[in-house]
Amino acid sequence: MQIDDGVVDPAEAMAEFEALAESAGASIVGRQTGRRRRPDARTYLGLGKVESLREKVVECEADLVLVNHPLSPVQERNLERALECRVLDRTGLILDIFAQRARSHEGKLQVELAQLRHIASRLVRGWSHLERQKGGIGLRGPGETQLEMDRRMLNVRISQLERRLARVRSQRDQGRQARRRRDLPAVSLVGYTNAGKSTLFNKVAGSGVFAADQLFATLDTTLRRINLAGGESAVLADTVGFIRDLPPQLVAAFRSTLEEVVEADLLLHVVDAADPSREDNAREVQAVLKALGAESVPQVKVYNKIDQRDLTARIERDDAGVITTVWLSAATGDGIELLRQAIAELVSDDQARGVIELPPSQGRLRARFYALGDVLEEEITDDGSIRLAVELPQRELDRLYQHEGLTAQLVPFSAYGLPRVSAAL
Repeated sequence: MQIDDGVVDPAEAMAEFEALAESAGASIVGRQTGRRRRPDARTYLGLGKVESLREKVVECEADLVLVNHPLSPVQERNLERALECRVLDRTGLILDIFAQRARSHEGKLQVELAQLRHIASRLVRGWSHLERQKGGIGLRGPGETQLEMDRRMLNVRISQLERRLARVRSQRDQGRQARRRRDLPAVSLVGYTNAGKSTLFNKVAGSGVFAADQLFATLDTTLRRINLAGGESAVLADTVGFIRDLPPQLVAAFRSTLEEVVEADLLLHVVDAADPSREDNAREVQAVLKALGAESVPQVKVYNKIDQRDLTARIERDDAGVITTVWLSAATGDGIELLRQAIAELVSDDQARGVIELPPSQGRLRARFYALGDVLEEEITDDGSIRLAVELPQRELDRLYQHEGLTAQLVPFSAYGLPRVSAAL
C-alpha cells in the first residue's frame, strides 16, 4: 500500500518499497496506491480506501498488508481489525530485514534494541482482549497487570542491551585510538543501499564481504587495511547502507557502528551511476550524514556501475585541483586504481608542527593530545595555561578543531623560543 504524499515520485517510491518487500522474503500478490492530503488519525487511509483495500485482501488471499509509511500503534491496530490480517508499516518491514541480515554479535544486539523500542509502543495490541479490565482506582484487572509486567520486562531487556552496546562502543573507541597511534587514516564507504558499496569494498580491500543485488545485503561494519599508492596504508570501513525515511530507531541503535563514519578522515560517498534516482538518493545520504554530525568530514563522490552506462573511468577535480569525484565500476574493476590514487592523495600525511596554548580549563584536550602520542614538550605558565609543542597529522588537528572544541591556533615553535624542538625536527 502506497500513499502519494507529493514529495517523492510515486512510481519510484513504489519500486523501492517492492524491493524492500522482496528483500524481506515477501511474495507480492497485489498493489494499491492512493492520494491523500493528510493521514486519517484512526486508520491513516480514508474509510473508502480501507474498504477497497479489504476487498483486495480477500480477492488476493493475502495474509499480510505492507504500508509504505510509518503508522502509529492505533492506526496499525485499527487497520488490522478492519482488514482482518496482519499489517506492517515501513519501519516494521525494515526492522524485519535487519533482523534477517544481522550476522555479528554487535549487529544482532543493535537490531534487537531497535525492535524492542519499536515493539514497546505497540505492546497493548497483544492484550486488546483484556482492555475492558483496566481503568482507574479499584478497576485494575489482569489485563493491565500483564501489560505492566511486559513493559517492565521490555525495559529491563532494553537496559541490558544499551549497557552491552556501550561496552562495544568503548571497544570501538579503543580500536580507533590504536589506529591513530599507528597513524593509519580511516576511510569509510557510505551511500544509499544497493549502490554497490560492499562490491567496491571487496575489490579495493581484497575481502570477501557478502555482496548481492538487494537492499541491505550487509549490515555489519567491516574494517580492512588497504595499501595505497606510494607505500602508504589506510583502514577502509564498509558501513550499512542508508535509505529514504530510515527509521529513527535504527539510526539510534546503530550509532556505535555509524561512528566509524563520524570519526573517518575521508568519506567515499558511493552513488549508483545507473540509477535514475541517484541525485535524490544522494541527498538522502547527505541528510543522514548531517543527522549523525558527519557533514564536515571530507568527502568525495564515487560514481559506481559506469559499465551499465558505457561511461569512462576518470577523476574529476574542482577549480583548486582538489579531487571531488571518481567514476568507476566495482564489478569490472575499471577505475579501482584511480580510486586508490585519489584516497592516497586525499589522506596524504601532511604534518602540522607548532605550539598550542590551552587554558587550564581544557585539560581534556591536553589528555587528547597525549592520547594521540603527539606531544613533544610541555610547559605550564604562571597563570596555569598549558603550552604543548606538538607534531601530528594535519587531519588529526582538523578533527580536534571540528569535533573536540579546540579553538587555540597552532603557532611556530620559534614564537615560544623552543629551538631545541625545532632543531630536533
